[in-house]
Amino acid sequence: MQLSRRWISRPRRSSLLAAAAALVISATATASTGQLLARTGSAAGPVSAARSTALGPCMITGSMGVQMSEGMPTAPGYSRSTGEVRALNLMVDFPDARGEGSAMDRYGEFFPQTQKWFETSSYGRLAYRADAPVKDWLTMPRKFSAYGIERGAPFDPGYRTLVEDIVRAADPDVDFAAYDLVNILVTPNAGPSALDTVLSVTFAGNHEAPMADGVPVSNASFVYSRQDDGSGSYAETGYRVLPHENGHVFGLPDLYTADGGGAVGHWDIMSEDWGANNDLLGWHKWKLGWLDDNQVRCAATPGVSEHLLSPLASRSDGTKLTFVPLNEQMGYALEVRTRAGNDEAVCKPGVLVYRVDADVDTGQGPVTVADSARDSGGCTRRPNVHAELSDAPYGPGETFVDRDHGVRITVLAQEEDGRFRVQVRRG
Repeated sequence: MQLSRRWISRPRRSSLLAAAAALVISATATASTGQLLARTGSAAGPVSAARSTALGPCMITGSMGVQMSEGMPTAPGYSRSTGEVRALNLMVDFPDARGEGSAMDRYGEFFPQTQKWFETSSYGRLAYRADAPVKDWLTMPRKFSAYGIERGAPFDPGYRTLVEDIVRAADPDVDFAAYDLVNILVTPNAGPSALDTVLSVTFAGNHEAPMADGVPVSNASFVYSRQDDGSGSYAETGYRVLPHENGHVFGLPDLYTADGGGAVGHWDIMSEDWGANNDLLGWHKWKLGWLDDNQVRCAATPGVSEHLLSPLASRSDGTKLTFVPLNEQMGYALEVRTRAGNDEAVCKPGVLVYRVDADVDTGQGPVTVADSARDSGGCTRRPNVHAELSDAPYGPGETFVDRDHGVRITVLAQEEDGRFRVQVRRG
């Protein structure tokens, strides 16, 4: 059965530095999903968890035409995102682009930084186990140019051929069935610099992928070139392209659009992954199973309700996310962002308000952050950050209003312990 695939092209970094999140190609889940689930044990996020009746109105869903939706729960077919997740890492070069330095040096550009990022973001709920069973470069039998890899290249025929060649080169040293996802770390001198064109791509839920050791290589991320923070250095921040790409194998869509990172800015790694650290949105953490249902409040009924929100980066219990559904597909999320954890670049702590639309596909703007200080220019001076949204959070005394839907969100106060008291008025 031919699956429907969709690719999202990316702006050139030279014209839109903020649009640096990598490509994702998403394959629609089919009946063959069961083959993947038999290996992984579950799909992404809290799919099988019993859901609270009170949260039902907040579990928005998308239509059948949305291939990588923000809806809850995450569709089956992606890698599981809680517990121990094993990542196979293979370093690849080509006859016309031989590996520069050792393969393990390339591996060291991403690990253990990627593991630490996921451990912090998931509050320890995702144990990311990175493995590199082949310590040398896997040299492909064809030149890099022979695979026809360029920005926006579909899976067939080039990537299919590349995956088949990788599987043959790794045999018999690698048991693909032992892993939940695959990272192909390509030698940086294959293809153009990331300063010019970003080739990094993920094929997620792709059950027509070539088989290896009895399972499809269906959740695979390919990383090319090197990404830096705008200063010419990639050592501290360049690894973050991999957490972004792996976000796709867990079922998360791209939040940047053809216009760049102006919809979400630096508030989620699925939007901008260049430069200084940034975390995932609270909605994504709930979607991935990193927030419990008892840490989420659903403001679905008319009238006035108050919510005491703990900082998203805190490992303590307490409410981390309030959602205000507008209909079955869309609603507003509220969370507190502070300079902590993976959010070291936050320059204005406060309550982040954003709209989530489960009926909008990856790369088309499924999330939009509300800016509390429009046209301010922002408060950050970090390179490659969409500065205008850097001061988007609302502080005490500030109010967000959606008159069309009769929603008014007011930040009442910040408590001494760092929590924010928020009022939601509906109707």
